[in-house]
Amino acid sequence: MSGDKMNFRAAFMASPGPQTPREAAMLWLKGLCMGGADIIPGVSGGTIAFITGIYSQLVDAIRSFDFLFVRRLLRLDLKGALAEVHARFLACLLFGILTAIVTMAGVMNYMLNNRPVEIWSLFFGLIAASIFVVGREIKPLSAVNLGFVLLGTVGSYLLVGMIPVSTPETLSFIFLCGAIAICAMILPGISGAFLLLMLGKYEYVTRTLKNPFLWDNFVVIAAFAGGAVVGIALFSRVLHFLLNRWHAATVSVLTGFMIGALRKVWPWKEVLESAVIRGKIHVLRTQNVLPDGFSGQVALAMGLFVLGVLVVVVLERLSNRVK
Repeated sequence: MSGDKMNFRAAFMASPGPQTPREAAMLWLKGLCMGGADIIPGVSGGTIAFITGIYSQLVDAIRSFDFLFVRRLLRLDLKGALAEVHARFLACLLFGILTAIVTMAGVMNYMLNNRPVEIWSLFFGLIAASIFVVGREIKPLSAVNLGFVLLGTVGSYLLVGMIPVSTPETLSFIFLCGAIAICAMILPGISGAFLLLMLGKYEYVTRTLKNPFLWDNFVVIAAFAGGAVVGIALFSRVLHFLLNRWHAATVSVLTGFMIGALRKVWPWKEVLESAVIRGKIHVLRTQNVLPDGFSGQVALAMGLFVLGVLVVVVLERLSNRVK
């Protein structure tokens, strides 16, 4: 519909999204959980989107930025372009994500540096419970679909164990890094930040963000952002096709991704290799170990694991009530 016969409020309300304040608050809460997951290395906000039942909506919302949207923008039909995209859905969700990033980043950073066992135990519980929630969507539970689960598990397990590599700093490669990192962010079980580290460009890209107005840095950021836009635009359409054409097989692979990601979030680790990036020590390679006997820390970790499981259960039940 053209925007000539509507105002901006009507255009905004014409887009898919929450219909009531309660639905808007619930979507904000899901965005809050997604943002909390995204600021944890190795944990994907896509996992939270999946377990809270908004994964397909998220993919569709990203897909709504299509050629029709671009054409209306070029014609300066701003109201028509606004009505075309899923603005209400994305506004509530992104507000929740930004809320988490602003309010929780400091807490998460403190926990990761000072209480790593406890925070990873919480996220281990979140992902472990998520596996069962998402796994219930695999219908039928056939040998073929279980094979896809195994495929996703092995792929994710190997991926999160890879060591960051040395790579070129050409703009074409930075563009590719942006496309890969943003795609991973909407995949359950795979962290875009981790893939950027694995590609050897975490330090390079984050360094440019400190002085974005320097021309050289601006060019790098533009190349990365361009790759992200192209990557998510293409990949969201691939995901939409797969979920509609081969839903059970796709969900099976995504479930496997989360199972394999448990390797990354296991709380007890031994550092094998590290590097200094921007004056801070970043762990590059670890191996999972068992705790040294039962202690107060182990008891607390087990309690946080249970808390993570309960959070998933509560989120799922709240989501089902809103539907």
